[in-house]
Amino acid sequence: MQDNRMMTANIAEIAKAIHAQMNRDESFDITPHVVSDSRQITQGDIFVAINGENVDGHDYVQTAYEAGAVAAIVEHEIPSCDIVQLIVTNSVRALGDLARFNIQKRRQLQDDFTIIGITGSVGKTTTKDLLFGILSRIAPTVAPVGSFNNEIGLPLTCLQVNEQTRYLVAEMGANHVGEIAYLTTIAPPDISIVLKVGVAHLGEFGSVEQIAQAKSEIVRGLVSNGVAVLNKADEHVKVMSVLAPHTFWFDPVVRNSSNAEEEHDSNCLYATNLQMDALAHPRFTLVYGEKQLPVSLQISGEHNVANAMAAIAAVIQCGINVETAVRNIALVQSISPHRMAISTVLFDDGVKFTLIDDSFNANPDSMKAGIRGLLEWHEAKKHQDNQNFTAVCTIAVLGAMLELGENSLLLHRQIGEFCAQQGVQYLIAVGSKTDEMLNASAQAIAQGAQGEGTNISIECVQGIAQVKQLVHDIAKNNTESVVLLKGSHASGLSELAQDWQ
Repeated sequence: MQDNRMMTANIAEIAKAIHAQMNRDESFDITPHVVSDSRQITQGDIFVAINGENVDGHDYVQTAYEAGAVAAIVEHEIPSCDIVQLIVTNSVRALGDLARFNIQKRRQLQDDFTIIGITGSVGKTTTKDLLFGILSRIAPTVAPVGSFNNEIGLPLTCLQVNEQTRYLVAEMGANHVGEIAYLTTIAPPDISIVLKVGVAHLGEFGSVEQIAQAKSEIVRGLVSNGVAVLNKADEHVKVMSVLAPHTFWFDPVVRNSSNAEEEHDSNCLYATNLQMDALAHPRFTLVYGEKQLPVSLQISGEHNVANAMAAIAAVIQCGINVETAVRNIALVQSISPHRMAISTVLFDDGVKFTLIDDSFNANPDSMKAGIRGLLEWHEAKKHQDNQNFTAVCTIAVLGAMLELGENSLLLHRQIGEFCAQQGVQYLIAVGSKTDEMLNASAQAIAQGAQGEGTNISIECVQGIAQVKQLVHDIAKNNTESVVLLKGSHASGLSELAQDWQ
């Protein structure tokens, strides 16, 4: 197993790379972990002191030294600490400089090394997890934990690359134009994946066109002979092909049968013959050129067909045959927490239900995907049980979606309307006792579901404590109940999922 330390370097060489002044002249080689949390320090590591919103890392330099750190990147000298200090103007930018230096050192070696960059409004982390699941069974692979995809998370991931690393999977997110462009200067991708341009962070960007521009930066940042893996069905993504040296397509629109004309297109992947098993795991046929291969996923949700095809497409561009990609993706049984994770919850009095925990975060696209996943569970159970089918009670527990701008309430109402139109039986919209914005969002979801001719039962609550009792009472009166948790982190639904599990 790979020990994810950075490349070996001299401390003076590191100081030069990050434009740092040293508190004393030193020259020694190190192969450290680079961490920004003093609690993670082991012997020989570098500690990066970051002044955050709630915690100033400079207060923990001494703690890091006592835990075994040999150097600290700081914005001002800590006079009472004997650790080697690399003094910079901005420690976050210095972290990026160090990561860039580390990637460049890995590139200079003679053996193969491939960087796969991923962006998109939805699906980044799941696609990253699938890619890691495929590639790590082939060669040493580095990928971020969870959604480490910003100016801190991506460099920390890049600093796990060393001489052993064959593949780096780099997730790249953004709240503003220019952020992904910066990340690609640290880790220029050999292969760039763009999944979808949606309305996540619309309030920050101002328009979908600005979001598309931001996502396109991962294609502009490709190495000189790189490949863009693009979503053929998204018009905002499709036009990015003109920015890429080479393009490979995946089409997330599942067909009822293969098309003869497209069947021989060796530059595109698509899926046919989709079925769902009793756990809502997709089973489909992957069409690639003249090949038609059965694919079985061990993660739930029809929307993950697109993520799987994006991952397989990138693996093919790594020079790995499609049969190996399909075989390995079928072995991926878990992904990052709170993403369509299925479990059974049992109350003390014996009442139980199935939980679909998709509570990591939410935007309109991912919210609709989660709701479809809830209903797919019902249909999959119906198909499996056939004559002995017991009707599944579907319960959507939904929280607020953040950073949607001036149309936020409208977008929340549309989610409520979508629930009613799709046939969700129970909707619990979750607000907050202390946050008016979360309350307004929950009320908008509830209002959207109140259209004429719908049979949906609607509750609007303030906080997760009320959710527990409501779900218990519904599940008590329904033998087969399945609950979807979906909302932004601020809604507290991920905490509820952890409590239930």
